[in-house]
Amino acid sequence: MTADVVICGAGIAGIAAAHELAVRHGVQKVLLVDERAPLTLTSDKSTEAYRNWWPGPDDAMVRFMNRSIDMLEALAESSGNRFLMNRRGYLYTTTDSSKAAGFEDDARRAELQGAGDVRVYRSRSDARTYVPSAHSGYTNHPTGADLFLDRAAIREHFAFLSDDIVAVLHTRRCGWFSGQQLGMHLLEEAKAAGVTVVSGRVERVRVASNRVTAVEIAESNGTTSVVSTNVFVNSAGPFARDVSRLCGVDLPLFSELHLKVAFEDHHAAVDRNTGLVILDDAQTLPWPDDVRAELAASDETRWMTELLPAGIHLRPEGYSHSQTVLMLWDYHSTHRYDAPVLPLADDPFYPEIALRGLVALVPALAPYLDAIPHSYIDGGYYTKTVENRPLIGPLSVDGAYVNAAFSGFGLMAAPASGELLAAHITGSALPEYALAFALARYDDPSYQELLANWGSTGQL
Repeated sequence: MTADVVICGAGIAGIAAAHELAVRHGVQKVLLVDERAPLTLTSDKSTEAYRNWWPGPDDAMVRFMNRSIDMLEALAESSGNRFLMNRRGYLYTTTDSSKAAGFEDDARRAELQGAGDVRVYRSRSDARTYVPSAHSGYTNHPTGADLFLDRAAIREHFAFLSDDIVAVLHTRRCGWFSGQQLGMHLLEEAKAAGVTVVSGRVERVRVASNRVTAVEIAESNGTTSVVSTNVFVNSAGPFARDVSRLCGVDLPLFSELHLKVAFEDHHAAVDRNTGLVILDDAQTLPWPDDVRAELAASDETRWMTELLPAGIHLRPEGYSHSQTVLMLWDYHSTHRYDAPVLPLADDPFYPEIALRGLVALVPALAPYLDAIPHSYIDGGYYTKTVENRPLIGPLSVDGAYVNAAFSGFGLMAAPASGELLAAHITGSALPEYALAFALARYDDPSYQELLANWGSTGQL
C-alpha cells in the first residue's frame, strides 16, 4: 500500500488532523490507524468542556484556543449544532479573601492576552448589568469574564454556592459539548473525503537517511501491511512517547491518571443552568471524628485526613429532565507515569472523597453523605509536557510529526491542532503561536529560562 500520510491514533486529535488534511487541504490518501475503535481510549472519557481562559507567560494558549473555538463554532453552525455546544462558562470560586485579588490580577492578564473584557462587580448594584448564561446554545453570549467580589451579589446570582464563597470569576467563552458527536461528525466528513480507517497497530516506522519511508502495521485481522509513505503522524495520546521511539525520537512526556464520577442529583443540589464550577481552595475533608481517627491510624488511608489540593470541580450533564452531575478532583496527579497502565487502577474511595470535597462548594450536597449514591466512575490518562502545552509539529526525522500532549484539553484543542499540524505538513502559512507548540522550543535557551519561572500551567 501507499499513503500520502499515515496517522497513528484515532482519538479526537488524530481524527481532527485527518479531517483537516483531507477535507480542507485535499490530501488524497490519508490512513488513520488504531487498534481500538475510534474515540474510545481517552477521547470519550473527557469532561467535554472548553475554555479560552489559560494562564501563561505569553498569549499563545489564549490565541490557540480562541482559534479552536472559532472553528468549533463554525462546525456547530454548519452541522446544526449536532454536538450540542453551549456557552455556560466556567465559574472559578474561592472561600479565601486573600485569593480574590489574585482572581482580579489573573483576569486582567487574560484580558491583555485576548480572552476578552473583564467586568468587575464590587456590590449588588454593580452586578445588575450581569448577563447570566443561557441553558443551551453558543451565540449571543458575553465574552471575557465577570468577576464578583461581593458576597451578596454572589448569593443573588449563584444561590446554590456556599455562603463562604467570597469571589466568583465567571469566564464566558467557555462551556462544553458532546465530544463523541463532534468526533463522529469530523470522522464522517473525513471518510467522505477519502480518509481510510485501518484497524491495527503501528509496529514499526521505517527510516532511511533520516527520512520516513514506510510504516508497518499489524492489522487486527492478523495480517501485516507495509505502507509506503513519507509522512507519519504520531497522535497516539497516552502512548505518544512509545510511538515516537519507533522513529528514534524521545518526547518529553509523562502521564497522570485523572478520574471523574457521575451520579444522579435527586435532591437538585446543583443548579442545572450553571457552568463548570471550580473551587480554587485546598481543603481538609470533613470526616466524623471517629472516622477521621480510623483513617489517620493507617498508612494507606492517612492521606485522606490531610490537606488535599485545590481544583475540585463539577458540572451538570445532559439537558431536559437529566439529573446527572459530573464530579472531578485531581488528587492523583502527584504520581507520574512514563506509560499508561491499563486497565485503570481502581479507586473505591473516589466518589465519597469527591462528594465530601464538593460540600464545601455546594452545601446542599451534604445529605448524600448519609448514603453515598450509586456512582459511575471512568477516566483516563492526561499526557502532558512539563508546562502543560501540546506538542504539534515536525520531529527531527524528516516526515515525522507529533500531534499530542493534550492534557485534558484534547477535545477543545482538536480543530486548531489539526489545522496547525496540516499547515506544517502541507507547507502552508503557520500561525504566530506555532513555535510555542513545536518540539524545537525546548532547544531555545530563552524558553528554558521561561520554563524555570513558568507559574500556573492551567491544569484544573
